[in-house]
Amino acid sequence: MLTSLTKLVGPAQAGGYAVGAFNVYNLEEVRAVIAAAEAESSPVILQLLPAALAYGGAALVDLCLSAARHATVPVSVHLDHCASADTLAGALRAGMPSVMADGSHLDYAANVAFTREMAALAHAAGATIEAELGRISGNEDGLTVAAREQRMTDPAQAADFVVQTGVDALAVCIGNVHGRYPGEPRLDFARLEAIRAAVPVPLVLHGASGLPDAMIRRCITLGVTKINVNTELRHAYLDAARTCLAQTSCDLLDLITHTTAAVQAVVADRLRAFGSSGQGGKEAPQPASPIHQQF
Repeated sequence: MLTSLTKLVGPAQAGGYAVGAFNVYNLEEVRAVIAAAEAESSPVILQLLPAALAYGGAALVDLCLSAARHATVPVSVHLDHCASADTLAGALRAGMPSVMADGSHLDYAANVAFTREMAALAHAAGATIEAELGRISGNEDGLTVAAREQRMTDPAQAADFVVQTGVDALAVCIGNVHGRYPGEPRLDFARLEAIRAAVPVPLVLHGASGLPDAMIRRCITLGVTKINVNTELRHAYLDAARTCLAQTSCDLLDLITHTTAAVQAVVADRLRAFGSSGQGGKEAPQPASPIHQQF
């Protein structure tokens, strides 16, 4: 069932688990995420980056919204890392119930002003909004931030930021990176603990692909309630596609089946790591048709 971000992360915060947010680009990935969530009886979030939205347009948004409505578990649909007011407004008009205003490339005052304006826009549309304070390095879908540009989230500034902007969730930078980690991940858990103590809204961890499960569990213990995954899904999809295409008998439906199964396996594994398995059944309408019967 389609639901809001706050209705997912609120119970997660109380229950000591995190909701997985998975970036999707096509029908196969949407099916894979929903199928994994239903098999694990877990809430889940379908995410679209601006590049995916630009490619798929309203049709891709409609696909995600319809999949969420027909799912047997709570599902939200979220616009990820949006630095454009026009794109964010378009996503809201398309019916997305959750958006992320990304002003992390701006100085603090400009980030506050941009995020406050986007928060007012989202709330007027009945949507929830996430923002980022700090600057996460790495590569994601054409978004590149050099390591030298990374800025850690300041706990005191985070408290002021949330008050001034009115956001519903805050993405933090504690040493996490987008894409592949260049070496052994090093997260500043003391900083995360201080942010959690200073900030009343749910915390979001970007760049979870490649983090050891022990680090993820500690982040959840210290207050993270939404965790984003993109790179692991992309690699699973592409690896499965290459394997299938290397076989002379690979047909289009074979390719679709292999890529969907590969992504589904990764999503299911991450849901278990986030502790959300078994947390979606009580709210889900029963019975409901599986997604593969809806499309």
